Amino acid sequence: MSNIVEITDFSDPALDVYARLTEAQLLNRFEPAKGMFIAESPKVIDRALNAGCQPVSLLMERKDITGQARDILARCGDIPVFTADREVLAQLTGFHLTRGVLCAMRRPPLPTAEDICANARRIVVLENVMNPTNVGAIFRSAAALGMDGILLTPGCSDPLYRRSARVSMGTVFQIPWTFLGSSIADWPHPGMEQLQRLGFKTAAMALTDRSISIDDPRLQAEQKLAIILGSEGDGLASTTIADCDYTVRIPMFHGVDSLNVAAASAVAFWQLRTQG
Repeated sequence: MSNIVEITDFSDPALDVYARLTEAQLLNRFEPAKGMFIAESPKVIDRALNAGCQPVSLLMERKDITGQARDILARCGDIPVFTADREVLAQLTGFHLTRGVLCAMRRPPLPTAEDICANARRIVVLENVMNPTNVGAIFRSAAALGMDGILLTPGCSDPLYRRSARVSMGTVFQIPWTFLGSSIADWPHPGMEQLQRLGFKTAAMALTDRSISIDDPRLQAEQKLAIILGSEGDGLASTTIADCDYTVRIPMFHGVDSLNVAAASAVAFWQLRTQG
C-alpha cells in the first residue's frame, strides 16, 4: 500500500523534485544513472509503468487518491504519495495540476541507434527541434502513423520533459527513441554516415529548388527511409539538406509556404509510412 504523506512543509527535500529542481537538473547529464523525470496524468504514468519505468514518489490532490489515481497507486507499491488541496499544490509546483497527478520516476537507460534501426523500415530524425510541445506532438504522430523509431540530435528538447511526455499522451514510452550522438558536433556528421551504414536513405523535409513532392513514388519504394525534420524557425541546416538522398516538400495552397513542424510531421508520416 502506498504511503500517504500530507504536505505540511514546503521545504521538505523529498519535494525538491516537484518544486525546486529544473528539468535540466532532473536530467542529470553528468550522472545519467541518477536522472529522473516527471510524468503528468494517469495515462502518461500508466504508459511509463508499462514501459518498465521505476516510480519514486507521487504528488496529487486528495480526491485523486480514491479517484482517477486509484489504479496507479495499486501499481506503484509502497512509495510516498504527497498530497494536499489543489491550491496548496499549485503554490508548491507553480502551476495547477490540470491532470491531477504527478509521478517522479527514474530515467530508463536509452537504447543505441543501432538497436532502434535494427528491424526498422521508417525512422524519424529530429534536428534541433527545441519546443517540448512540438517534440511531444511529433512523437504522438510517429507512434500513431506507423513510424518504427525516432532519433534526436543532441540539440533537441528531451522527450521526457514533463510537457513533451504529456503532449505525446505517453507515446514517448511506446515508440523507441534515442539521441543520435552525444554532442552537437555529431550531426550531421558522423550521424549521417551512421544512418547510411544502417541501410537508410535519407529524406530531408525542406523547401528548395530540388525538392520533390511527398507523393513521389520513389520515396514509397525505398525499403528503409529516414525522414528528417528541422527546427521550428530555421528548418533543416543547409549542410543536412545537401547530404540527404532526397529533399521533400509538402504541396501548399492559398499562398501558404509551410506548416508547423509538428503538423508537417503528421502529413509526412502518413504519406511515407510502410504500406503492405
